[in-house]
Amino acid sequence: MSLRTGLCLVAAIILVGATTLWAMGQPVFCRCGVIALWSGDIYSNQNSQQVADPYSFTHITHGVLFFFALLPLARWIGFPPRLVLATLIEVSWEIAENTDFVINRYREATISLDYFGDSVLNSSFDVLACVLGFALAARLPWRASVAGIVAIEVILALTIRDSLLLNIVMLLYPIEAIRQWQSAR
Repeated sequence: MSLRTGLCLVAAIILVGATTLWAMGQPVFCRCGVIALWSGDIYSNQNSQQVADPYSFTHITHGVLFFFALLPLARWIGFPPRLVLATLIEVSWEIAENTDFVINRYREATISLDYFGDSVLNSSFDVLACVLGFALAARLPWRASVAGIVAIEVILALTIRDSLLLNIVMLLYPIEAIRQWQSAR
């Protein structure tokens, strides 16, 4: 598969994911009527609604992790098919993340009390952030990728009191001490 074909498939997968989210009832843009490139306040009604927010960085981490998880397949399939596979996984997560079950779980178990899912715009750009992470991991030395993940986790923990790791822990096995720390703005 050529890179061009792979990128066309990535675009098609993102379009199918966006259409699926729209069919599920997710808004295309923020219901607030504002369209912005960045929403830095995770407690606002624009979180997970604009092009990017602090959680967008966790999707870069997804891409890096998918690159290394799929690296053993490099012996049999090249970069473009692995990128397509990573995109399929990320879009599948975006769809699952916006089901009533997961949305309600976020509300019950995490600091995302007013979370009602992602806009189609935000979700599509989250997938692009994953693609960016995958591409960066392919180009950078593995130590730089690991350092990048650690930096993202630490910076997010310090700035928004959340990160990919904390999000996973709180979604799967909520810890009251973490919830209290996260809630102390």
